[in-house]
Amino acid sequence: ASSVLVAMCSIAAATWLTAQYTQDALRRSQGRALATDAGIYDDLVGYAAVHTGWWEAGPFVDGLAKRSGRRIVLTTRDRRPLIGSAPVSRTPNAVIDPLSVDPTLAPGGSIDPRVVGPFRLTLTERDRLRTLADEALTCMRGLRPHNLDARVRVGPSGRPSIVSVDGASLYPYFQGQCPSRLNEPVPTEQGAVRRLQDLADPCLRKQGVTGVVLMPDGTWAQDERVDPTVAGAIEACVTDARRELLTPSVAAPTLLFLGDDQPVFSLTASGTQRIVGVSLLVLMLTVAVSVLAAGRLTGPVRALTEAAQRMRAGDRSIRVRPRSGDEIGRLAVAFNDMSAHLERLESQRNDLVSDISHELRNPVSTIRSWLEAAQDGLAELDPALVSSLLEEIVLLQRLIEDLQELAMVENGGLRLGPEPLLLGDLLEQVATAYGAGGVTVNVEARPGLVLTADPARLRQAIGNLVSNAVRNTPAGGYVTLHARPDGPAVVIEVHDTGYGIEPTDLPYLFDRFWRADRSRSRQTGGSGLGLAIVRNLVEAHGGTVTATSTPGHGSTFTVRLPAA
Repeated sequence: ASSVLVAMCSIAAATWLTAQYTQDALRRSQGRALATDAGIYDDLVGYAAVHTGWWEAGPFVDGLAKRSGRRIVLTTRDRRPLIGSAPVSRTPNAVIDPLSVDPTLAPGGSIDPRVVGPFRLTLTERDRLRTLADEALTCMRGLRPHNLDARVRVGPSGRPSIVSVDGASLYPYFQGQCPSRLNEPVPTEQGAVRRLQDLADPCLRKQGVTGVVLMPDGTWAQDERVDPTVAGAIEACVTDARRELLTPSVAAPTLLFLGDDQPVFSLTASGTQRIVGVSLLVLMLTVAVSVLAAGRLTGPVRALTEAAQRMRAGDRSIRVRPRSGDEIGRLAVAFNDMSAHLERLESQRNDLVSDISHELRNPVSTIRSWLEAAQDGLAELDPALVSSLLEEIVLLQRLIEDLQELAMVENGGLRLGPEPLLLGDLLEQVATAYGAGGVTVNVEARPGLVLTADPARLRQAIGNLVSNAVRNTPAGGYVTLHARPDGPAVVIEVHDTGYGIEPTDLPYLFDRFWRADRSRSRQTGGSGLGLAIVRNLVEAHGGTVTATSTPGHGSTFTVRLPAA
């Protein structure tokens, strides 16, 4: 059911995404169509701006139609065909008039900037101005700290200008540093401006405006006596004058008709049926695959269930063979690890009972034998015998206290009283307590090293490590206590020059009742609880304890505790 639900959600999401992507594709296609139409309009306006008629425009329009994939028809204003057959629609797409361009298709002004007419410079004037532009550009590039990235751009009339990479004019800002006659009007421009001024003055006089000076680029300036509120009227007069001046230089206005419009997307009934059919097919395949996957999944799960039931019945040796590397395979590996761990715990529990029985049997038997002998009058309770019996009782008490303390630590019943303490002083106390005999105990700690911990419990943990090290170091050997800071932690190392530990025994050092000496001789070890207590005390302080050893060269126990 979950697989079917996921499949249905996937199909719904895929369908929704497909619809969204289709809409986006249509929008992009429409945008490209609009861009194509705008490009056609711009090319035709550019042709009309530099030609005085359409009689030779046939090849140009045919090439434009081939590149754009649209059918192009040009007619006069009274809809007589100029290029192409009859109009493809009743409403023209645009009017091709370079003196009155469509602001939505070609923003930037009512007159196309490519219309120059009488402002077109002669070859001599172009060469002279280009030389001036190159000289000014060289001067500007040498200015510091500008290091300008500029170039020379030649306008439609043939006049060069110095612009930046984004097309902005630069030279007017550097005229003072790089003097040049680059911006001065040439004779052709002066004559065209005079004609433009003569055409504009009658309109300006009707508006009551005087003092308007026209420029070659179509802009104008006015002196301070001109009222700024009539700027719109001045602009209209100047634009009308420019149209009148430039009309003989451009092709007549025409109507533009475009064909082969992009079709509107709609989902048909057959398309809907195909989508539904494919969705059902995907759903059926999903169900089939889900059933097969479920079958492969339940086989290993059944095997794990049977193994768990056998383990519950007491078979700790049961193992499951991993069949794959997926989640079920990793679960089988984890089950095998758990089974091995439980088997090891069962063995340790059996060893625990045997060890406790062994540790209790000897002192209890000794005490009972001597007391029975004394009761029967076969032995006298002299001070030596009492001392020996007391020693056996002390061993029993120590074993019972170790067991009780270990149980308390493992069950979370241990209460710590942490306080700041000088670690060097604590290690000196431990060294003094265990330094008797033929083994020398040294302390190497940084002066003033402070640690926050329970002093009694920490002394007990370090004491167990030192006692273990002294017991496993022959006479004349050394035990060294190191203490040093390590970032936010404090590291305590107990290093001895004793017999060392076999690599196969290192993983079991901190297990309860584990001892490398299988004979459990009292001369080579205690009850086997000391290191287990050390590990639990250190973990209760939020730290860790590890051990490294080389047989025949000694061992090192490392305690890492947080400084605070």
